[in-house]
Amino acid sequence: MSTGTLLAIIIPVVVVVALLAVAITLFVNRRRHLQERFGPEYERTVEGADSQLAGERELRSREKRHDALDIKPLPSSSRERYSRDWAGVQDEFVDRPEEAVHDADRLVTSLMHERGYPTENFEQQLRDLSVEHSRTMEHYRAAHEVETLGTAHRATTEQLRGAMVHYRALFDELLADGGGGARHARA
Repeated sequence: MSTGTLLAIIIPVVVVVALLAVAITLFVNRRRHLQERFGPEYERTVEGADSQLAGERELRSREKRHDALDIKPLPSSSRERYSRDWAGVQDEFVDRPEEAVHDADRLVTSLMHERGYPTENFEQQLRDLSVEHSRTMEHYRAAHEVETLGTAHRATTEQLRGAMVHYRALFDELLADGGGGARHARA
């Protein structure tokens, strides 16, 4: 076999192998990006989808939708007002825990809305928030579930207390992200 024939065989094989390596690297990097960005929400979404690729497609769709939203930081006056309002909700918990949890839900929803997140549908809120706030989505789900029980007067005081803690996790994150990372809310 001549050198020219060998090169005619080897060069295309090397090119195909290189292209496959690049494609695999891109695929792995894209998956790693989604896993890092969405954290526990990645697993939850993939497990709930028909396949891993379908779950990842859903997460990329969330990123695209989120990029189109006008998410904005809060002015310091708004951060201070929300901090005061949260302190009032916490104080209310002592005498009226169900109402306080309901007010915490409304306050978090108001904060999301002012930041630029759509707030019409809870499931869509979860999807939109998961792009930047994936680490607090389980908190938000748990709080919302208890808030629903509380509205029906079926939540225990301990569940309501837990809901306040869960709402606080998302509230703090939204408030901090709205102020360039500084946390102003009362603990």
